Amino acid sequence: MAQIDAFFQMLKETGASDLHLSSGAQPVLRINGRLERIKYKTLENEELKALLYEIAPERLVKSYEETGDLDFAYASPGIGRFRANYFRQERGAAAAFRAIPETVPTLADLGLPDILAELALRPKGLVLVTGPTGSGKSTTLAAMVRHAAENRRDHIITIEDPIEFVHAPAAALVNQREVGRDTKSFAAALRGALREDPDIILVGEMRDMETIELALEAAETGHLVLSTLHTVSAAKTIDRIIDVFPGDRQPQIRSALSESLSAVISQVLFTRADAPGRVLAQEILLANTAVRNIIRENKVFQLYSVMETGKKQGMRTLDEAMLDLLAAGRIDGLDAWRNAFNKTRFADVAPKTAGREA
Repeated sequence: MAQIDAFFQMLKETGASDLHLSSGAQPVLRINGRLERIKYKTLENEELKALLYEIAPERLVKSYEETGDLDFAYASPGIGRFRANYFRQERGAAAAFRAIPETVPTLADLGLPDILAELALRPKGLVLVTGPTGSGKSTTLAAMVRHAAENRRDHIITIEDPIEFVHAPAAALVNQREVGRDTKSFAAALRGALREDPDIILVGEMRDMETIELALEAAETGHLVLSTLHTVSAAKTIDRIIDVFPGDRQPQIRSALSESLSAVISQVLFTRADAPGRVLAQEILLANTAVRNIIRENKVFQLYSVMETGKKQGMRTLDEAMLDLLAAGRIDGLDAWRNAFNKTRFADVAPKTAGREA
């Protein structure tokens, strides 16, 4: 048993989502969205490096020494599985660990809307789950992949950095590839996937122009492509994809995206106001004829009104999702105001602080 496993045991016992270890600081846990210091001594650089290097394969230690960054997954026997990120900072080594559930949750477990199950069964198209770091994007996608794996007799390929949720054999064939271990990059694996007879391709993150272009190509040629972006709304997601490309190529990409996009799910995790824990709010954009025309004509600012009028199809804005949570007493008014698109709709629930922060 590695020495660092004692911290993972503490993470498990407290129900924390993350563990932070940093040279020159005490260890920290994130519990219900807030950081809590562990009653432990300040970690010195060499001491922390010894803890970190004990669980990292030698080839990855070498990579970290050369680049100052490292991502991998670690399974602590009898405790759980964790996504690890090592990095260097001013005081020395540091690391962040995210707890990964031992079993892949179902869409019902997460309380996600039925439209996500329908999206997971579509024969083709691009489905994007977006949001800030720590908003549960990987968990939502994992639940969608599980639903597809249990209900389709198809070939699913996942490309991840690192592999987080491990999918058990089901009706579908699932092959999971890890960047750095099984393939050189997202783009290389995605290019190869098009020759590997896939029906569904999960791309852990669309990080660069080449990966985005290949994902669009895969969606256009009859595959269901699932991926993530670090954007905070459906409209900003569309803008981000287009803006990655040079100006002379943007009309072409706009056209391709308008044809291949199926949905954008933007989500935020809030600290609950009524009980310990966190609660999810989702914005859902579904690509209908109006949405496709808006993307093609570069009128992305009109997407918000389309979502407001598309409730019967399963669409909703983040503002509407937050208003529902506010009405149920599950989130704080100030948190909602900070994340709102139309802040005037939330002014009455956080008037004083909102005025100071505006």
